[in-house]
Amino acid sequence: MSRHSHQVPQHYELHPQLAADTHPVVAFALCELRLMDDANYPWLVLVPRLPQARELIDLDARQRHALSDEIDLASRALRDVFQPHKLNVAALGNLVPQLHVHVIARYEHDPAWPSPVWGRVAARPYTPEGLVERIAQLRDALLA
Repeated sequence: MSRHSHQVPQHYELHPQLAADTHPVVAFALCELRLMDDANYPWLVLVPRLPQARELIDLDARQRHALSDEIDLASRALRDVFQPHKLNVAALGNLVPQLHVHVIARYEHDPAWPSPVWGRVAARPYTPEGLVERIAQLRDALLA
C-alpha cells in the first residue's frame, strides 16, 4: 500500500488537527480532555482513546456510557467555573474524522451568539499566561 492509503491505525493516535488546535487538560478513563485554543469561549474537546472510532455508534455500550459520564464531568466543570448561559455539546467531525465531542460554554454576549461557534469569528489563541490559568482552573474543578 502507498503511504497515502487510508490505513486504519492499530493504536490510538490523536488526529494532527486536534493536536494542533487543542491543549491537554486531563486524561479521563476513556478520553483525553483537551482545551480548544480559542479564548473566545471556554471550549473543551473529549477524544476517546480508541483507534478506529469515527462515530458514536463505533463505541460499545460500556464505552458510550463512559463517554457520557466524561461529557458530564466536562460539562459540570465548565458550568461550575464559568457559569455560562448555555452549554453546547456536539460531535460533528466533518473535517476531523476521529471521534471527538465538543463541550462549549456559551454566553449571550459571546462573539457568535446565538449561532454555533464554527466559522463565525476567528479563533483567538490563548496567551501563554492565559492558557496556564485556564488549564489550572479546569484541573482544579475536575480534580476537586
